[in-house]
Amino acid sequence: MRIGLFCLAFIGFIVCLPLEVFASEPRDLIIRPATKDPRAIFCLIIFLLSYILVMTEEQTRLRKSKPVMLGAGIIWAVIGYAAPEYNVTHEQLKHAIFHDLDEYGSLMLFLFAAMTYIGALESGNVFAALRSWLVGKGLSYRQLFWVTGVIAFFLSAIADNLTTSLVMGAVVLAVGANKPQFVAVSMVNVVCAANAGGAFSPFGDITTLMVWQSGRVEFFEFFSLFIPSVVTYLVPAVVMSFFVPADTPQKLEEHVRMVRGAKRAIFLGLLTIAMAVSYEQFFGIPPFMGMMTGLSLLMFLAYFLRRTRQEGEPSYDFFNAVKLVEWDTLLFFFGVMFSVGGLAFIGYLELASSIMYGNWGPSAANVVLGVVSAVIDNIPVMFSVLSMQPEMNHFQWLLVTLTCGVGGSLLSIGSAAGVALMGTSRGQYTFLSHIKWTPIIALGYAAGIGAHFLVNG
Repeated sequence: MRIGLFCLAFIGFIVCLPLEVFASEPRDLIIRPATKDPRAIFCLIIFLLSYILVMTEEQTRLRKSKPVMLGAGIIWAVIGYAAPEYNVTHEQLKHAIFHDLDEYGSLMLFLFAAMTYIGALESGNVFAALRSWLVGKGLSYRQLFWVTGVIAFFLSAIADNLTTSLVMGAVVLAVGANKPQFVAVSMVNVVCAANAGGAFSPFGDITTLMVWQSGRVEFFEFFSLFIPSVVTYLVPAVVMSFFVPADTPQKLEEHVRMVRGAKRAIFLGLLTIAMAVSYEQFFGIPPFMGMMTGLSLLMFLAYFLRRTRQEGEPSYDFFNAVKLVEWDTLLFFFGVMFSVGGLAFIGYLELASSIMYGNWGPSAANVVLGVVSAVIDNIPVMFSVLSMQPEMNHFQWLLVTLTCGVGGSLLSIGSAAGVALMGTSRGQYTFLSHIKWTPIIALGYAAGIGAHFLVNG
């Protein structure tokens, strides 16, 4: 209900704007209607409705890619229908769409290679072996709270926060079967750690990857966010740790072995990351070329393992790793990027940019956008910022990278990590069990921003 009211209020805000707002000179690919065209408002409504369906995915069981892909198609169809009245040629429409396709293609190929490697490591029992090792250590609840959080923080800088949270969440569920209080608070801790750890690495989150590939921040410059990310994680973690039981659970015996070739796949994964960085830093070649080159090495490894497989040995199926790729996520990016691209073409994003970055100032705007990403996924938020092209210095681009990366921790629905853990925790980690820690997480959010101003200002 509140989401619907928010959307109606936002549409009303747009409709009531003065005509002059829409009549300024276009910039780059943006071609705006000179009046408040009802068709432009219809496109905005379509985007908001499609995103309401995305946010209710857990209740409706409707994959998030479906509504945004349909919304993108409708938005561009409406733009194409109205374009001749505003002297927009077919060539200009194609140019705008291919501009978005260039952005999406680079991101999709990079993510496809990264997700395939994650799938290969899962098939090789790498993450299961890590979980088995932790479960069998016989640590106390409080020690497990800190170990799972710290591992989630650093692992998410290499792997994505979704995979990281699922692996650490499985550890929490395994040892906390009879301690729902431990499970609830530890799940919140894992979500905060995974989101904070992904904020200081170009590979840690989709938003940081988008900023890196856009050229706004260089690869090694992201690591200046390390201290703010640590502060953002530690502030709520320290407070929550006092509410974790101090006793020790019964030691569980679980033995999982990595399959043959898994260690070589780990090495190739690290080599692939190095190639992606090197292609960009030394040759000026987009990082996805390095990722795809590394993917070819994984394919050769799979071929070699199949050829040398002994009887009775587990098979290493490369195509199984491809099947584990989150295709729904990749198609969701398509829908979001082309929907936002359509709204940018109409002019709504420059309108939002002039209000937020022109009137509020970049610091306030970037902090607010981080809070918004707790309700609306940080991917469309960050892509909207990149499409706005606001005039910001290097410090502010790092700030919006930090806030959009960690802002999703404020609510369980604010990040893929939180949504995934709600689905796997069998009711022990819920929206309500997370939101009671929101004030403490907000304190960490503010402290992280303060650390950024102190360290990088």
